[in-house]
Amino acid sequence: MAKNKFDSLSNDTLKELRGTGHHLSPIIMVGGHGLSPTLIEETARALNDHELIKIKIPAGSADERKACANALAEATESTVIHHIGRMVLLFRKNNTPNEKLSNLVRFGF
Repeated sequence: MAKNKFDSLSNDTLKELRGTGHHLSPIIMVGGHGLSPTLIEETARALNDHELIKIKIPAGSADERKACANALAEATESTVIHHIGRMVLLFRKNNTPNEKLSNLVRFGF
């Protein structure tokens, strides 16, 4: 089986993903109800479609925001690529991406 750049995320790959994520708008916004089952399900669907997504999380301390991002990543079996302020970038590779929806395909990965 051939290895690809996503088998293990090197610093260069992380840098490329952060650069791609910079151009994205948040498509999931965590509200006052926190990480509800519906929000987790919708995030998983978005990761399946787009592979790389930006999420806006609620205000709070840096530790609370980081915990929220990590909990969402764990619930959706994804990886936190970057978080700054209230924005979080999540990644989950789809082995059969939809070329019309995948942010990785759209940005030339």
